[in-house]
Amino acid sequence: MRPLTAAGLLHAWEGGPALRPFDRALALLAAAQPEEGLEGLAQLTVGERDGRLLQLRQVSFGSVLRAFAACPSCGTEWTFGLRTEDLRGVPPQRNADQLFDVEAGGVCARFRLPTLADFAHLPPFADLAAVRQQLAHRCVIETVCDGLPTALDSLPPELIDAMSAKIADQDPQAEVRIALTCSACNHSWSALFDIAAFFCAEIAAAARRLLREVDALARAYGWREPDILALTPWRRDAYLQLVNA
Repeated sequence: MRPLTAAGLLHAWEGGPALRPFDRALALLAAAQPEEGLEGLAQLTVGERDGRLLQLRQVSFGSVLRAFAACPSCGTEWTFGLRTEDLRGVPPQRNADQLFDVEAGGVCARFRLPTLADFAHLPPFADLAAVRQQLAHRCVIETVCDGLPTALDSLPPELIDAMSAKIADQDPQAEVRIALTCSACNHSWSALFDIAAFFCAEIAAAARRLLREVDALARAYGWREPDILALTPWRRDAYLQLVNA
């Protein structure tokens, strides 16, 4: 896993707004693991992608994350620390060809886990029910009703629920929840942690800081942007201290 360089960080930030969130996260991994290619990375599950994003975040920015929360009960806001190793679980060993069976609503279904490629084919503004139905149709290999193979145009909701539960069990990294307790009113709840959105927001903030540093050093020394970005963060910071002295 290659860490993001200063130039790579700016490239990821610059191209991000033109991409959908799923494509943006995939582009980050492609920058860190170019040998796998976009097509290979698109075969990852969401949990596998998020595990790699946590690893990329750790090697690029360190293991400590500063998160923000607002209490849903009293509205108190605060920041708190998380560690990438605490957020990364141990994923089940997955065979790309592995299939799973569920039964609900009088229908038996055999299916595979959804991959990033499946999400890429979803319409951008579909509601949750439509997303679940379309993902299920993409991932179902065969269905059996009353002992006979059948093709279903619309999968029963209870079957989709059973599939979702099985997917969550087999790809637990796809949904990471954090237990929180408000220090002001003692209200407790769990919040979903989305590493893809969190990391992209961090990259945007880091890119803006980096551009300010480039601007300051270019004005002071007349250096070109590629030369400034090639400096290590420590040397760049040392020059900035001299400029501001």
